[in-house]
Amino acid sequence: MNFERVLVLAPHTDDGEFGCGGSVVRLIEEKSEVFYVAFSAAEKSVPPDFPKGILREEAKQATAKLGIKEQNLILLEYEVRNFPSFRQKILDDMIGLNNEIKPDVVFLPSTRDTHQDHKVITEEGFRTFKRITMLGYEVPWNNLTFDTNAFIFLEERHIETKLDSLNCYISQLGRNYATAEFIRSLAITRGTQIGAKFAEVFEAIRWVLR
Repeated sequence: MNFERVLVLAPHTDDGEFGCGGSVVRLIEEKSEVFYVAFSAAEKSVPPDFPKGILREEAKQATAKLGIKEQNLILLEYEVRNFPSFRQKILDDMIGLNNEIKPDVVFLPSTRDTHQDHKVITEEGFRTFKRITMLGYEVPWNNLTFDTNAFIFLEERHIETKLDSLNCYISQLGRNYATAEFIRSLAITRGTQIGAKFAEVFEAIRWVLR
């Protein structure tokens, strides 16, 4: 893959790891510079037994596992489940990110993701980055449907590192999709579609060849 500067847009901490964590590992192996922006640490969704800011610390550990440089992790402070109220501010932040990072590919939620925060990131992301390649990542528990029209081949080591990264989110491990069995089986399913052992799949929202 010939992407020099990669931007991952995660509505909430861990969305990027779920959606494209294995691909990020491969891209970094291939010398891409990867930037990760989480728009919310979802303080209102943290289980009561954990500190409210725990997801910020977990995100730092998780993205480091993927190989993302500390200075390339950006954690913003939007209120979870309330992104529609901050649509213009989010757009302004994205425009600033585009001007600063100048990515040549952006990973973001798919256009068929039903979560209100995810929808805002995708819609404002399209407005901001419409002149470059955009790949919508798969989050099955939110997707109404999903267009499986772009695949990235992965190896065992990419999936293992993705799992190691997700395991950093100790506060989130109780969710039924945050299991090694589910993550691995999904990667196997997507790999089977293209004759690989493992893969991640994306919606090709925009594909720009220069």
